[in-house]
Amino acid sequence: MTDSDATDAEAEYERWVSEIKQMRADKDEFFTEHSQSPIQPEVRDDFEGLSYFEPKPEFRVPTRVRVYGNPEPIELDVTAGQPIRYLRAYIFEFELRDERQQLAGYQQEGDDTDTIFIPFRDKTTGQQTYHRGRYMETEPDEELTNGDTVTLDFNLAYNPFCAYSETFACPLPPEENWLDVVVPAGERKPPEEIVE
Repeated sequence: MTDSDATDAEAEYERWVSEIKQMRADKDEFFTEHSQSPIQPEVRDDFEGLSYFEPKPEFRVPTRVRVYGNPEPIELDVTAGQPIRYLRAYIFEFELRDERQQLAGYQQEGDDTDTIFIPFRDKTTGQQTYHRGRYMETEPDEELTNGDTVTLDFNLAYNPFCAYSETFACPLPPEENWLDVVVPAGERKPPEEIVE
């Protein structure tokens, strides 16, 4: 690697970290001020920001995509109420911590959005992170086909709103999306002082 390549790589890393920190600051502002914040107005004065792991590039992983031409429906249990019906549309295969892993990606039945929903648990769940699991999303620029590569960034993993208030009903990660590795990336457990 030349000095120029090293400088470019360092600049790219700094840009990536800066973007993540800005997203986190924007989310803290939303939680503090927005009318649709999941935390109750009476505790917002005590809110000093969400808790995160430091951004780490090793948890930004390239994945190989398997696409289901006719995705099968699956019902995801929720924290309250009836299960929600999704389509299991994709499988993302990747290596993390020297182990082969995979996560299913879902799309809500009848939803026109291109967003792929990836709820998951890992070995931090219930310890350093929310006990019911966390979410990731990806929205590819174009339609995915078998063998495409998509980067999943676990540094962007976040808690569902039900982590802050029981008034929300949130889909739970199905067992097929329980990773058997530690993923210390993204959002940590919610601060106790803001949980209803």
